[in-house]
Amino acid sequence: MRRRDFLKVIGGAAAGWPLAAQAQQQRALPVVGYLSYAAAEGSTFSVAAFRQGLSDTGFVEGRNVAIEYRFAESQSDRLPKMLADLMRHKVAVIAALGGLAPALAAKAATNKIPIVFNTGGDPVEAGLVASLNRPGSNLTGFSFMAVEVMPKRLGLLHELLPGAARFAVLVNPNSPNAEPTIKGVDAVGSAMGLQIEAFNASTVHEIDTVFADLVRKRVDALAVSPDPLFNYRRVQLATLAVRHGLPVIHYDRAFAEVGGLMSYGSRVADSFRQAGIYCGRILKGEKPADLPVLQPTEFDFVINMQTARTLGITVPPSLRALASEVME
Repeated sequence: MRRRDFLKVIGGAAAGWPLAAQAQQQRALPVVGYLSYAAAEGSTFSVAAFRQGLSDTGFVEGRNVAIEYRFAESQSDRLPKMLADLMRHKVAVIAALGGLAPALAAKAATNKIPIVFNTGGDPVEAGLVASLNRPGSNLTGFSFMAVEVMPKRLGLLHELLPGAARFAVLVNPNSPNAEPTIKGVDAVGSAMGLQIEAFNASTVHEIDTVFADLVRKRVDALAVSPDPLFNYRRVQLATLAVRHGLPVIHYDRAFAEVGGLMSYGSRVADSFRQAGIYCGRILKGEKPADLPVLQPTEFDFVINMQTARTLGITVPPSLRALASEVME
């Protein structure tokens, strides 16, 4: 080969080296499987919180980690197929987020790939982990205790409306949290001498129907149980409550921010950030069996006074004093 031709060959190869190296680097990025029980629409803040958690541990999407997103839109039957697809992508860790359903599905799908969950229920009672301190398997995560503090929400409603006797709880019957929520509510009703009835809604249309039933049955107040469907439809819930003149307490401050009367619970968005942090730590080599399941240390009690005035409700000073935030 003549020298001039040889230099052309070397020059062409050298020009391709950066592209080849870049392609190789992209192929080598670890992949996180992001499996959400919610819909993609309305998940912007949850995804942002998760990415922030990854960033806190040094992982930035597109730079040194890739994320495969799957959204089940509150349809449990979609989860197994989505998980199989994620495993075909050879994900290094699965973030099964938005409740017990994706976590249980992920647990059934693999006992080898690390799984990080966030759930409002009890992960030990649900069979996800052996204990909170030592999960002992390929799962760990965050429990924001939304189910466990449902009695507290009902107590706050009763303090707001001491003369009320008929209370209701909104649940998604398709959620694994439905049964433990109803059991806890029944116990509270017996202890407080209140009539508490569970109303089911698993679709957007059924939420509208439930509020019509609540008015027809002359229910005094409503507590919304934790569920991705309700979180996604929080504006709808707040609007219906005002339209029908019904006092409602929710499980996350995001509801109060869009017009809900009251909320009590931990910050759900923080559980997504913590899930991102745990995924980052696992990518760095830590094992889920050695990472304790986290629980919130603080709970927000938020009152929206504008909504209270619209509903014609006088919030007693004792309740205002308990609030971590009073929105005027």
